[in-house]
Amino acid sequence: MKFETFKDVVQFHGHSCPGLALGYRVAKAAIEELNITRSEDEEIVCIVENDSCAVDAIQVMTGCTFGKGNLIFRDYGKQVYTFFDRRKRKSVRISIDFDFKETEKEQALWKKFIEGERTKEIIEFINKRKAEKIKVILDAEKDDILKISYPPINPPQPARIFKSLRCQQCNEKVAEIKARLLNGKTLCIPCFEALL
Repeated sequence: MKFETFKDVVQFHGHSCPGLALGYRVAKAAIEELNITRSEDEEIVCIVENDSCAVDAIQVMTGCTFGKGNLIFRDYGKQVYTFFDRRKRKSVRISIDFDFKETEKEQALWKKFIEGERTKEIIEFINKRKAEKIKVILDAEKDDILKISYPPINPPQPARIFKSLRCQQCNEKVAEIKARLLNGKTLCIPCFEALL
């Protein structure tokens, strides 16, 4: 299975948006910089520092997924992505450095949209601006929207499988590493937190 186009990414994500386009460009850059193909197992690892639409593009293009354990989420709120090739022991860190200039009027319309206003004028503006941003992102020179570096990193550990324990409160199974002990009872995190 080969995924190469922005259309493939949109099909997976469900719609086209600037965040998805940025993730597509990040994934393409990582593939080029490390000279890799889509990860079938855990040979490629990606550490993402946000949970934006961009991450869906990275999953589709690189084959890094939470289920395989080769997509690692660090909730830093930064548009930064670090890729590691276990076979070659090489890494690349890619941060997004993209600005789209807007007038005060355009900024005001975005603000209204974010606050929940959905007039015809605002929706038309948002759709037009999103399409313009996507085009600029997809057509931009790599160096104009991405900062690329090659930091040494300690290779992330391969995915581990943990024994399941049964929560003694809700009776659902929980990975042993995530279980909590309270007053001699094994609990899942939600039950543990509810009893505090």
